Parts: sequence; structure tokens; C-alpha cells
Amino acid sequence: MKAGTRAQRATIATIALAAGAALTLAGCSAPSSTAPSGDAAAVAGGNLVVGVTAEPDNLYPWTATQFQAVNVLQNVYGTLTEYDQDLNVVPGLAESWEVSEDGLTLTFDLRDGVTFEDGSAFDSADVVYSLNAIKDEATAAVSRATLTSVANIEAPDADTVVLTLTAPDAALPSNLATINMAILSSDDTAEALASAPNGTGPFSFDSRIPNQSLTLTRNDAYWGEAASLDSVEFRIIPDETSIVSAMQSGNVQLAVLSDPLVAQTAETGTTTVERTPQLSYHALQLNASRGDLADVNVRLAVQCAIDRQQVLDTAALGEGEVTGPITSPAFRSDPAARPCPERDLDKAAQYLDDAGKSGGVTIDAIVNQSGYATSVAEAQNLAAQLAEANITLNLEVLESGAYVDRWVAGDFDAAVALNGGRPDPDGAYSRYFTSTGNLNKVAAYSSPELDALFAEGRAASDQGEREDIYGQISEDLENNAPWIWLFTGFNYTAMNGVTGFVPLANGSLQYLRTASLTA
Repeated sequence: MKAGTRAQRATIATIALAAGAALTLAGCSAPSSTAPSGDAAAVAGGNLVVGVTAEPDNLYPWTATQFQAVNVLQNVYGTLTEYDQDLNVVPGLAESWEVSEDGLTLTFDLRDGVTFEDGSAFDSADVVYSLNAIKDEATAAVSRATLTSVANIEAPDADTVVLTLTAPDAALPSNLATINMAILSSDDTAEALASAPNGTGPFSFDSRIPNQSLTLTRNDAYWGEAASLDSVEFRIIPDETSIVSAMQSGNVQLAVLSDPLVAQTAETGTTTVERTPQLSYHALQLNASRGDLADVNVRLAVQCAIDRQQVLDTAALGEGEVTGPITSPAFRSDPAARPCPERDLDKAAQYLDDAGKSGGVTIDAIVNQSGYATSVAEAQNLAAQLAEANITLNLEVLESGAYVDRWVAGDFDAAVALNGGRPDPDGAYSRYFTSTGNLNKVAAYSSPELDALFAEGRAASDQGEREDIYGQISEDLENNAPWIWLFTGFNYTAMNGVTGFVPLANGSLQYLRTASLTA
């Protein structure tokens, strides 16, 4: 049984995990939100309509990967830690935490007076249940790798949770802040939550009309500062151009756009657009277990046949930067440190010859039609470039839900993808590129050397040491080319009659909690 109201706790403890536990994104911090032209005053209440291109495909936070689903769930559920506006790690459902001197025990002091949407009290039983369920392979939690270092989870009382680690884990506080690590009620089931979320966040699930909209209402019992808005409706509009039209006609007040050309057309009249660099990265993901792609020489031929700047210029008007694997500013990869930093068709031909494929290869690729605006243009440009290297890229364009299902199952030769980045590179990649990573079947590439490097990266507390380790991981990924990293871009947040919303470099919409409509 859950405990009821608990005693007031102490002030926030010092966070003892340095070098990755709290990262400030130098050069990528989110800009302050600005009011629409005329500086109209904020008003309390009101109903905000957010335009989105795809329906959320999954309302269960432990298995959600689609951006649209994640953006909804971030406003409904709570996590032990959170990110602030600069993606520093700050308290969430845990108001403080302490690390033992040897780094092997992490003790969380839980926040008092928190309730779930159904009115039940939050306590340590919910945390123990949630973290153990995420660790359970049968749950298929997409962030199970976050708890790789956690050997035991205990609750000495209703106010406290103690994690015993197999080794120090510098990335753990940051990784616990992602919505895939949401704390659920121990009384709930996956079946119930799939249609009726029950969280501790600033908004509560209200209703859903399939293929039309999903609506949240303010959670007046939220433990933090109450949201200003009465409700937020995520309205499904198939493409970004139509979203802008709806905004200009007054039917939509906020939208996060990924197409820079559409974003240019949005900035008219009372609509403002904020341009925020993103940690997310565009990539051609190769399944290293499938057919010809099992040969590293074929994968390197693909890498050498692609001009990344051309993909960026064609699909996103040059709005972004060519990237290596790691986009976290404190650990950023050098995109020139790869076998072919520039397109080299002669080298691509040599790699194909080394693979015994001088006659060429054919690769089938899946493309997410509605997940993000530049996907099809990227795919078409990649196909055209690869054709010049005797590599045929067959494109299968899928709607968002079907794409995600195929992607999670690893059911593809290649995938044209936009993946979310994270402040700490362990959270971004250990679940893909370690032998026990719960999304390893998506990448189908790991090695004992990578397993050891990821373990060292988690255990290290010195920032310089961690930078060196993740540099080695980046080098391994580039030299073996399981994926072809292309570029990072921008999100363009269009607002009409909205103030107080802060776009973040990780693409989160968590600051809907601070947004207001204007008079």
C-alpha cells in the first residue's frame, strides 16, 4: 500500500556526480521566449492549440519513441530528475539526491505531497516498481540501458529510494530525466495506461479523437507551479504548410516546425518564429546484420559515397551543421574525423571492390513520411548520390506509426532517420551500440571493445577522461559505419498569441507548463 502525506524534507543536497550529471549547453542553450509583436500581456487560462503532423502512436512512456508521443507524455508524467532551460539536471520527483563517497550508492529523497492524476499518493513504492519494471527485459522499455549499472533498488521508507550500483555512473542523474524513465503508479497496468495516462505532471490526459486531436487539461494538484493554461490540444494536421495556414487563420497558436522554408513563410503578422539548434541528428542508419551490409566495406562504401553538406543543403536549405555521432556539446564529435570526411567516389568504389561487390549493391530503406518534414527530401538526395557509386537505395515511404514499428523491430536494411540527442552521450548511444543494449537490434552493431568503453564512460567522473572515452567511441562508430551521421538542424517554434514558452535544444515541449495566451 502507498503511504499518504509525508514529512517535509531537507533542502536540495549537493549533486556529487560531476562531469555529465549537469551539463550546460554552451552555444546550444535555448533562447528566452519572446512575446508576440505588440508585447501583448499574458492572460490566465485559455485553451492552447498545438499543431502536429502525426498522431501520437503510443501513450505508454516506457516504450514511446515517436517525437509526437514523447512531446505529449513529457507534460503528463514526472521523472526523478528533470532538465532546466539549459538542460542542466535539476530535481523532479526527487527533490534531492546524494552519492556515496565510493560512488556505488545513490540515495533519492522524494518530494512530499505529490499525487497521481487519479488522486493516489506518490511514494517510494512507485519508484521501486517503476525502475524494476524498466529493468525487466519483458517490459521492452526503450531506456532499459539507463539502469545497466543499477544492481539493486530499495525503499527504506516511503520517502527514500536507494540505488546500489555495480560501478559509479556519472550519466545516471541525466539519463533519469528522460520521459522514457517516467515514474508510474505501482497500482497501474500497461493496458490501462495505453488509453488513459495517469501521471504526476503539470497536465492531465483529458480526451482523444483518433486522427484528429489529443487534449490535456491543467493538473491543479501538480506539485510545482500550476500551469497557466486551462488546456492544451494537440491537433493533427498532416503537413507543416497546412499547420502554418491554420496558424495564420487563428486556429492554431503554436507549432514546432522542422522545414526551414515553411518556417520562413510562417513569420508574418503576429506570428513569431524562434530558431533553436537541436541535439537531434539526421542519419542513414544501416542494419549491420542484414545482407551485404554485414560487410564493413559495404558500409564504408556508403559512407564515402555521400556528400553530407549536399544532403543538408538540399533537404534543409543548409540550415544546420554536418555532424559526427556525438552531438552533446561537451563531447561533440569532429565530423572530419572519419574515413571519408568529404565525398570520395574512388574510395567508395575501392571499398565495394574489397567487399567483392564491384558490380554494385542494392539496399532497401524505410522513410518516415510524417515524422519530420525533411525526411523524403533527404532520402531522395541520398538515393541520387548513392546511385552514382553503383549503390541502389530503394525507398519505402511509410506513415509514422508503421515506420516506428519497423524501426523498433530492426526490420529494415536501412532507415532514413531523425534521432533525438541527449545531453549525456551514454544515454544517447549505450542502448544502441552495446551487446546488452535494449535497442541493439536497431543498430545490429556492438563489440567487446565498445562494451568496455561505454562502461568506462559511465564510471569515470573526470570530465577530461570522459571526453577521451567518448572520443574513442565516436572513432569506432565512424570507422565501422553502422550508421552514416549526416547533420544536425534547427527546430522553428512558431507562436501566435503565445508567451512564456521556452524551446529546448532536446526538442522537448516541457515548458508548455509556463506558456500563456495573450490578450
